[in-house]
Amino acid sequence: MKYIFLIAAFNALFFAVLVLQKKKALHDKILICWLIYLGLYTGIYALTSDTLFTDFHLLSASFISLLMLHGPFLYLYIYSLVDEKFQVFGKNLFHFIPFILFNVYLLVGYLVPEISGNIRLDHVESEHATPLLFALFLILTALSGPVYFILSIKLFRKLDINIFNNFSTSEDINLVWLRKLVYSFGAIWTVLMVFATLHHVFSLFSWIFCTHGLFLSLSGFIILIGYFGLKQKEIFIHYADQNIEYITEPKTKYAGMLLKETDAEQYVNKIKHFMRTQRPYLDANLTLAQLAANLQIPSHILSRVINERFELNFFDFINQYRVEEVKAKIGEPKYDNLSLLGIAFDSGFNTKSAFNRVFKKMVGMTPSEYKNQL
Repeated sequence: MKYIFLIAAFNALFFAVLVLQKKKALHDKILICWLIYLGLYTGIYALTSDTLFTDFHLLSASFISLLMLHGPFLYLYIYSLVDEKFQVFGKNLFHFIPFILFNVYLLVGYLVPEISGNIRLDHVESEHATPLLFALFLILTALSGPVYFILSIKLFRKLDINIFNNFSTSEDINLVWLRKLVYSFGAIWTVLMVFATLHHVFSLFSWIFCTHGLFLSLSGFIILIGYFGLKQKEIFIHYADQNIEYITEPKTKYAGMLLKETDAEQYVNKIKHFMRTQRPYLDANLTLAQLAANLQIPSHILSRVINERFELNFFDFINQYRVEEVKAKIGEPKYDNLSLLGIAFDSGFNTKSAFNRVFKKMVGMTPSEYKNQL
Protein backbone atom coordinates (compact mmCIF):
# COMPACT_ATOMS: atom_id res chain seq x y z
CA MET A 1 0.00 0.00 0.00
CA LYS A 2 2.89 2.33 0.82
CA TYR A 3 4.17 2.09 -2.75
CA ILE A 4 0.77 3.09 -4.14
CA PHE A 5 0.86 6.25 -2.03
CA LEU A 6 4.42 7.04 -3.12
CA ILE A 7 3.48 6.59 -6.78
CA ALA A 8 0.49 8.91 -6.29
CA ALA A 9 2.73 11.48 -4.58
CA PHE A 10 5.20 11.33 -7.46
CA ASN A 11 2.37 11.72 -9.98
CA ALA A 12 1.05 14.80 -8.19
CA LEU A 13 4.43 16.52 -8.23
CA PHE A 14 5.06 15.41 -11.82
CA PHE A 15 1.73 16.84 -12.99
CA ALA A 16 2.51 20.06 -11.11
CA VAL A 17 5.74 20.37 -13.11
CA LEU A 18 3.86 19.73 -16.37
CA VAL A 19 1.26 22.39 -15.57
CA LEU A 20 4.15 24.79 -14.88
CA GLN A 21 5.14 24.41 -18.54
CA LYS A 22 1.76 25.71 -19.74
CA LYS A 23 0.83 29.31 -20.40
CA LYS A 24 -0.73 29.52 -16.96
CA ALA A 25 -4.18 30.95 -16.29
CA LEU A 26 -5.34 31.56 -12.72
CA HIS A 27 -6.92 28.11 -12.41
CA ASP A 28 -3.60 26.53 -13.44
CA LYS A 29 -1.78 28.38 -10.65
CA ILE A 30 -4.31 27.10 -8.12
CA LEU A 31 -3.96 23.59 -9.55
CA ILE A 32 -0.16 23.73 -9.18
CA CYS A 33 -0.43 24.66 -5.49
CA TRP A 34 -3.10 22.00 -5.00
CA LEU A 35 -1.01 19.26 -6.64
CA ILE A 36 2.09 20.18 -4.64
CA TYR A 37 0.03 20.01 -1.44
CA LEU A 38 -1.48 16.63 -2.44
CA GLY A 39 1.91 15.23 -3.45
CA LEU A 40 3.70 16.23 -0.26
CA TYR A 41 0.76 15.20 1.91
CA THR A 42 0.43 11.73 0.38
CA GLY A 43 4.20 11.21 0.31
CA ILE A 44 4.65 12.13 3.98
CA TYR A 45 1.84 9.76 4.93
CA ALA A 46 3.43 6.92 2.96
CA LEU A 47 6.76 7.40 4.74
CA THR A 48 5.53 8.04 8.30
CA SER A 49 2.16 6.28 8.72
CA ASP A 50 3.71 3.44 10.77
CA THR A 51 4.77 5.72 13.63
CA LEU A 52 3.12 9.11 13.10
CA PHE A 53 -0.19 8.38 14.87
CA THR A 54 1.28 6.41 17.76
CA ASP A 55 4.47 8.30 18.64
CA PHE A 56 3.72 11.90 17.66
CA HIS A 57 0.27 12.85 18.95
CA LEU A 58 0.28 16.60 18.35
CA LEU A 59 2.07 16.27 15.04
CA SER A 60 -0.39 13.62 13.85
CA ALA A 61 -3.31 15.90 14.82
CA SER A 62 -1.74 18.72 12.81
CA PHE A 63 -1.23 16.29 9.94
CA ILE A 64 -4.94 15.38 9.99
CA SER A 65 -5.82 19.09 10.01
CA LEU A 66 -4.27 19.33 6.54
CA LEU A 67 -7.35 17.53 5.25
CA MET A 68 -9.15 20.86 5.78
CA LEU A 69 -7.18 22.27 2.83
CA HIS A 70 -8.46 19.78 0.26
CA GLY A 71 -12.01 21.18 0.12
CA PRO A 72 -10.97 24.85 -0.23
CA PHE A 73 -8.51 24.00 -3.02
CA LEU A 74 -11.26 22.12 -4.89
CA TYR A 75 -13.73 24.97 -4.41
CA LEU A 76 -11.30 27.71 -5.47
CA TYR A 77 -10.16 25.71 -8.51
CA ILE A 78 -13.73 25.29 -9.77
CA TYR A 79 -14.61 28.90 -8.89
CA SER A 80 -11.65 30.18 -10.93
CA LEU A 81 -12.98 28.26 -13.94
CA VAL A 82 -16.65 29.20 -13.74
CA ASP A 83 -16.38 32.91 -12.90
CA GLU A 84 -14.38 35.29 -15.07
CA LYS A 85 -14.22 37.86 -12.24
CA PHE A 86 -12.80 35.43 -9.67
CA GLN A 87 -9.89 36.61 -7.48
CA VAL A 88 -7.94 34.50 -5.00
CA PHE A 89 -7.27 37.23 -2.49
CA GLY A 90 -9.92 38.88 -0.36
CA LYS A 91 -12.88 36.98 1.02
CA ASN A 92 -11.80 33.69 -0.56
CA LEU A 93 -8.89 33.45 1.88
CA PHE A 94 -11.43 32.98 4.68
CA HIS A 95 -11.81 29.37 3.51
CA PHE A 96 -8.43 28.62 5.10
CA ILE A 97 -9.26 30.10 8.52
CA PRO A 98 -10.53 26.80 10.11
CA PHE A 99 -7.22 25.13 9.23
CA ILE A 100 -5.25 28.03 10.73
CA LEU A 101 -7.34 28.06 13.92
CA PHE A 102 -6.95 24.30 14.34
CA ASN A 103 -3.16 24.60 14.22
CA VAL A 104 -3.11 27.64 16.51
CA TYR A 105 -5.03 25.52 19.03
CA LEU A 106 -2.50 22.68 18.63
CA LEU A 107 0.35 25.15 19.11
CA VAL A 108 -1.24 26.36 22.34
CA GLY A 109 -1.73 22.74 23.34
CA TYR A 110 1.97 22.09 22.79
CA LEU A 111 2.80 24.86 25.26
CA VAL A 112 0.28 23.63 27.86
CA PRO A 113 1.02 20.04 28.94
CA GLU A 114 -2.40 19.65 30.57
CA ILE A 115 -3.98 20.04 27.15
CA SER A 116 -1.42 18.29 24.97
CA GLY A 117 -1.56 15.10 27.02
CA ASN A 118 -5.19 14.54 26.01
CA ILE A 119 -4.87 15.46 22.34
CA ARG A 120 -4.69 11.99 20.82
CA LEU A 121 -6.09 10.34 17.72
CA ASP A 122 -5.58 6.82 19.05
CA HIS A 123 -7.72 5.36 21.81
CA VAL A 124 -5.49 5.21 24.85
CA GLU A 125 -7.13 5.50 28.27
CA SER A 126 -6.41 8.76 30.01
CA GLU A 127 -7.41 10.47 33.23
CA HIS A 128 -9.17 13.17 31.26
CA ALA A 129 -11.55 13.03 28.32
CA THR A 130 -10.76 14.42 24.88
CA PRO A 131 -10.76 18.24 25.04
CA LEU A 132 -14.02 19.64 23.74
CA LEU A 133 -12.31 22.12 21.41
CA PHE A 134 -10.16 19.37 19.93
CA ALA A 135 -13.25 17.25 19.31
CA LEU A 136 -14.91 20.24 17.65
CA PHE A 137 -11.98 20.71 15.28
CA LEU A 138 -12.06 17.02 14.39
CA ILE A 139 -15.76 17.33 13.57
CA LEU A 140 -15.01 20.37 11.39
CA THR A 141 -12.30 18.37 9.62
CA ALA A 142 -14.73 15.52 8.96
CA LEU A 143 -17.40 17.92 7.68
CA SER A 144 -14.99 19.95 5.54
CA GLY A 145 -14.95 17.50 2.63
CA PRO A 146 -18.72 16.96 2.28
CA VAL A 147 -19.46 20.68 2.75
CA TYR A 148 -17.04 21.72 0.02
CA PHE A 149 -18.30 19.04 -2.34
CA ILE A 150 -21.80 20.51 -1.93
CA LEU A 151 -20.47 24.05 -2.50
CA SER A 152 -18.70 22.80 -5.62
CA ILE A 153 -21.93 21.34 -7.00
CA LYS A 154 -23.54 24.76 -6.55
CA LEU A 155 -20.71 26.27 -8.58
CA PHE A 156 -21.53 23.87 -11.41
CA ARG A 157 -25.05 25.30 -11.46
CA LYS A 158 -23.52 28.76 -11.72
CA LEU A 159 -21.42 27.52 -14.65
CA ASP A 160 -24.53 26.22 -16.44
CA ILE A 161 -26.11 29.69 -16.18
CA ASN A 162 -22.92 31.35 -17.43
CA ILE A 163 -22.72 28.96 -20.38
CA PHE A 164 -26.29 29.71 -21.48
CA ASN A 165 -25.65 33.45 -21.16
CA ASN A 166 -22.34 33.55 -23.02
CA PHE A 167 -21.76 30.53 -25.25
CA SER A 168 -23.52 28.88 -28.16
CA THR A 169 -22.13 25.43 -27.34
CA SER A 170 -21.37 23.70 -24.06
CA GLU A 171 -18.90 21.15 -25.40
CA ASP A 172 -15.44 21.22 -23.77
CA ILE A 173 -16.48 23.98 -21.36
CA ASN A 174 -19.13 22.27 -19.23
CA LEU A 175 -16.48 20.53 -17.06
CA VAL A 176 -18.10 17.10 -17.37
CA TRP A 177 -14.91 15.40 -16.18
CA LEU A 178 -14.73 17.55 -13.06
CA ARG A 179 -18.42 17.07 -12.28
CA LYS A 180 -18.04 13.28 -12.38
CA LEU A 181 -14.93 13.51 -10.24
CA VAL A 182 -16.67 15.65 -7.62
CA TYR A 183 -19.77 13.45 -7.52
CA SER A 184 -17.89 10.15 -7.21
CA PHE A 185 -15.14 11.22 -4.84
CA GLY A 186 -17.55 13.34 -2.84
CA ALA A 187 -19.54 10.20 -2.04
CA ILE A 188 -16.42 8.14 -1.30
CA TRP A 189 -14.87 10.88 0.84
CA THR A 190 -18.07 11.32 2.85
CA VAL A 191 -18.36 7.59 3.58
CA LEU A 192 -14.73 7.41 4.68
CA MET A 193 -15.14 10.43 6.94
CA VAL A 194 -18.15 8.74 8.53
CA PHE A 195 -15.99 5.65 9.18
CA ALA A 196 -13.25 7.83 10.71
CA THR A 197 -15.80 9.56 12.96
CA LEU A 198 -17.27 6.24 14.08
CA HIS A 199 -13.78 5.01 14.86
CA HIS A 200 -12.94 8.04 16.98
CA VAL A 201 -16.25 8.14 18.84
CA PHE A 202 -17.13 4.45 19.21
CA SER A 203 -13.74 2.77 18.54
CA LEU A 204 -15.23 0.98 15.52
CA PHE A 205 -12.99 -0.07 12.65
CA SER A 206 -9.22 0.26 12.88
CA TRP A 207 -7.50 3.63 12.56
CA ILE A 208 -5.23 2.31 9.80
CA PHE A 209 -8.33 1.20 7.85
CA CYS A 210 -9.70 4.75 7.98
CA THR A 211 -6.47 6.52 7.05
CA HIS A 212 -5.46 4.02 4.36
CA GLY A 213 -8.93 4.33 2.84
CA LEU A 214 -8.70 8.13 2.81
CA PHE A 215 -5.27 8.17 1.19
CA LEU A 216 -6.13 5.43 -1.28
CA SER A 217 -9.08 7.50 -2.53
CA LEU A 218 -6.82 10.57 -2.50
CA SER A 219 -4.31 8.69 -4.66
CA GLY A 220 -6.96 7.99 -7.30
CA PHE A 221 -8.11 11.59 -7.10
CA ILE A 222 -4.54 12.84 -7.67
CA ILE A 223 -4.12 10.90 -10.89
CA LEU A 224 -7.45 12.04 -12.32
CA ILE A 225 -7.25 15.71 -11.29
CA GLY A 226 -3.67 15.92 -12.54
CA TYR A 227 -4.37 14.32 -15.91
CA PHE A 228 -7.56 16.22 -16.75
CA GLY A 229 -6.46 19.43 -15.04
CA LEU A 230 -3.37 19.49 -17.24
CA LYS A 231 -5.58 19.55 -20.35
CA GLN A 232 -8.18 21.98 -18.99
CA LYS A 233 -8.27 25.27 -20.89
CA GLU A 234 -9.49 28.64 -19.74
CA ILE A 235 -13.25 29.00 -20.23
CA PHE A 236 -13.60 32.77 -19.96
CA ILE A 237 -10.91 34.43 -22.06
CA HIS A 238 -10.15 38.03 -21.06
CA TYR A 239 -10.76 40.82 -23.56
CA ALA A 240 -8.95 44.16 -23.59
CA ASP A 241 -12.09 46.04 -24.73
CA GLN A 242 -14.16 46.81 -21.63
CA ASN A 243 -17.37 46.82 -23.69
CA ILE A 244 -16.71 43.20 -24.65
CA GLU A 245 -17.26 41.18 -21.53
CA TYR A 246 -18.97 38.08 -20.22
CA ILE A 247 -22.25 38.14 -18.35
CA THR A 248 -21.50 36.14 -15.20
CA GLU A 249 -23.82 37.78 -12.69
CA PRO A 250 -27.64 37.53 -12.54
CA LYS A 251 -27.81 41.30 -12.07
CA THR A 252 -25.08 43.29 -13.75
CA LYS A 253 -24.08 46.83 -12.94
CA TYR A 254 -26.05 47.94 -16.01
CA ALA A 255 -29.32 46.39 -14.89
CA GLY A 256 -30.65 49.72 -13.61
CA MET A 257 -29.89 51.64 -16.80
CA LEU A 258 -32.84 52.63 -18.94
CA LEU A 259 -33.02 51.17 -22.44
CA LYS A 260 -35.17 53.39 -24.65
CA GLU A 261 -37.82 51.75 -26.80
CA THR A 262 -36.44 53.30 -29.98
CA ASP A 263 -32.90 52.16 -29.15
CA ALA A 264 -34.13 48.66 -28.35
CA GLU A 265 -35.92 48.41 -31.71
CA GLN A 266 -32.79 49.56 -33.52
CA TYR A 267 -30.74 46.91 -31.76
CA VAL A 268 -33.31 44.24 -32.60
CA ASN A 269 -33.31 45.19 -36.29
CA LYS A 270 -29.53 45.34 -36.38
CA ILE A 271 -29.21 41.91 -34.77
CA LYS A 272 -31.79 40.32 -37.10
CA HIS A 273 -30.12 41.80 -40.18
CA PHE A 274 -26.68 40.67 -39.10
CA MET A 275 -27.86 37.16 -38.27
CA ARG A 276 -29.64 36.87 -41.62
CA THR A 277 -26.88 38.28 -43.83
CA GLN A 278 -23.65 37.30 -42.05
CA ARG A 279 -24.87 34.03 -40.48
CA PRO A 280 -22.40 34.12 -37.55
CA TYR A 281 -24.09 31.08 -36.02
CA LEU A 282 -22.19 28.90 -38.51
CA ASP A 283 -19.18 29.42 -36.25
CA ALA A 284 -19.47 26.49 -33.84
CA ASN A 285 -17.58 28.37 -31.11
CA LEU A 286 -19.44 31.67 -31.32
CA THR A 287 -19.70 33.53 -27.99
CA LEU A 288 -21.68 36.51 -26.78
CA ALA A 289 -18.47 38.55 -26.58
CA GLN A 290 -17.56 37.76 -30.21
CA LEU A 291 -21.03 38.59 -31.50
CA ALA A 292 -21.03 41.82 -29.50
CA ALA A 293 -17.69 42.79 -31.05
CA ASN A 294 -18.96 42.08 -34.57
CA LEU A 295 -22.16 44.05 -33.99
CA GLN A 296 -20.30 46.82 -32.14
CA ILE A 297 -22.84 46.59 -29.34
CA PRO A 298 -21.70 46.39 -25.68
CA SER A 299 -22.05 42.85 -24.33
CA HIS A 300 -24.41 43.80 -21.52
CA ILE A 301 -26.79 45.55 -23.96
CA LEU A 302 -26.69 42.67 -26.42
CA SER A 303 -27.44 40.18 -23.65
CA ARG A 304 -30.27 42.33 -22.37
CA VAL A 305 -31.86 42.73 -25.81
CA ILE A 306 -31.67 38.98 -26.51
CA ASN A 307 -33.21 38.19 -23.12
CA GLU A 308 -35.93 40.84 -23.14
CA ARG A 309 -36.81 41.23 -26.82
CA PHE A 310 -36.23 37.72 -28.14
CA GLU A 311 -37.12 36.11 -24.78
CA LEU A 312 -34.22 33.67 -25.10
CA ASN A 313 -30.83 33.21 -23.53
CA PHE A 314 -27.81 33.49 -25.82
CA PHE A 315 -27.37 29.71 -26.12
CA ASP A 316 -30.93 29.12 -27.33
CA PHE A 317 -30.91 32.26 -29.48
CA ILE A 318 -27.94 31.07 -31.56
CA ASN A 319 -28.97 27.42 -31.69
CA GLN A 320 -32.43 28.44 -32.89
CA TYR A 321 -30.78 29.76 -36.05
CA ARG A 322 -28.70 26.60 -36.40
CA VAL A 323 -31.78 24.40 -36.14
CA GLU A 324 -33.58 26.47 -38.78
CA GLU A 325 -30.48 26.16 -40.99
CA VAL A 326 -30.56 22.38 -40.61
CA LYS A 327 -34.27 22.22 -41.39
CA ALA A 328 -33.79 24.32 -44.52
CA LYS A 329 -30.89 22.19 -45.78
CA ILE A 330 -32.70 18.91 -45.13
CA GLY A 331 -35.38 20.08 -47.57
CA GLU A 332 -32.93 21.13 -50.30
CA PRO A 333 -31.92 18.50 -52.94
CA LYS A 334 -28.36 19.87 -53.22
CA TYR A 335 -27.66 18.62 -49.68
CA ASP A 336 -28.90 15.08 -50.32
CA ASN A 337 -25.29 13.89 -50.55
CA LEU A 338 -24.71 14.92 -46.91
CA SER A 339 -25.75 12.89 -43.89
CA LEU A 340 -27.77 14.49 -41.14
CA LEU A 341 -24.58 14.84 -39.10
CA GLY A 342 -22.81 16.42 -42.06
CA ILE A 343 -25.62 18.96 -42.40
CA ALA A 344 -25.44 19.63 -38.66
CA PHE A 345 -21.71 20.34 -38.81
CA ASP A 346 -22.28 22.53 -41.84
CA SER A 347 -24.88 24.50 -39.85
CA GLY A 348 -22.76 25.34 -36.82
CA PHE A 349 -23.11 22.33 -34.53
CA ASN A 350 -19.87 20.69 -33.44
CA THR A 351 -20.97 17.37 -31.91
CA LYS A 352 -23.63 14.78 -32.67
CA SER A 353 -24.91 14.69 -29.09
CA ALA A 354 -25.35 18.48 -28.93
CA PHE A 355 -27.11 18.49 -32.31
CA ASN A 356 -29.60 15.76 -31.37
CA ARG A 357 -30.29 17.26 -27.94
CA VAL A 358 -30.84 20.83 -29.16
CA PHE A 359 -32.84 19.81 -32.24
CA LYS A 360 -35.25 17.65 -30.25
CA LYS A 361 -35.65 20.37 -27.62
CA MET A 362 -36.59 23.01 -30.20
CA VAL A 363 -38.50 20.96 -32.78
CA GLY A 364 -40.06 18.30 -30.56
CA MET A 365 -38.67 15.37 -32.54
CA THR A 366 -35.29 13.93 -33.46
CA PRO A 367 -33.55 14.99 -36.71
CA SER A 368 -34.24 11.55 -38.20
CA GLU A 369 -37.93 11.75 -37.36
CA TYR A 370 -38.13 15.23 -38.87
CA LYS A 371 -36.44 14.06 -42.09
CA ASN A 372 -38.69 10.99 -42.38
CA GLN A 373 -41.73 13.21 -41.89
CA LEU A 374 -40.64 15.32 -44.88
